[in-house]
Amino acid sequence: MRRFVRLNRVSFRLALITLLMLLPALSLTAQPRHKRETREQIFSLEQQWKRAQVSDDISAMDKLLSDDYLGITASGDVLTKTQQLERMRNRTTTVTTLEISDIKIKLVGQIAIVNSFARVQGISDNHRLDGNYRYTHIYQHLPTGLWKITNFEITHIRGSGPVSQPPAP
Repeated sequence: MRRFVRLNRVSFRLALITLLMLLPALSLTAQPRHKRETREQIFSLEQQWKRAQVSDDISAMDKLLSDDYLGITASGDVLTKTQQLERMRNRTTTVTTLEISDIKIKLVGQIAIVNSFARVQGISDNHRLDGNYRYTHIYQHLPTGLWKITNFEITHIRGSGPVSQPPAP
């Protein structure tokens, strides 16, 4: 009987050691799938943001932006969520065309950083926005489980079209 107990202890220890050795490998295979799913979710949110921006969908934009959102416009103005939604409501900023490409998503813990290229046509503060831009969105994964845009910054690419010029009559 002692021999059987000793064998069971040895078998248990070998099984436990094997399992402990396999755990890191198992977590490494699960992590890329999780990251891929998160990237797909962020990509989907980017498409929702694009649709909300072009269609002036204030309700959709309100759901996408975090309460502590800060955005930096191409002219350097810093806007809160309330100010951004108000600009959409008043049609101070109107985007008629928004073509997004070269989307890069970097995940860092509970943060997703999105860098993209955008071809834009529209008007902001009675000035044309037409041209090419690079922008950054920073998403934060909130305790509620939702991802929200917490920061935005856009930079005009020189020589790609008018910026800060009055619209054509």
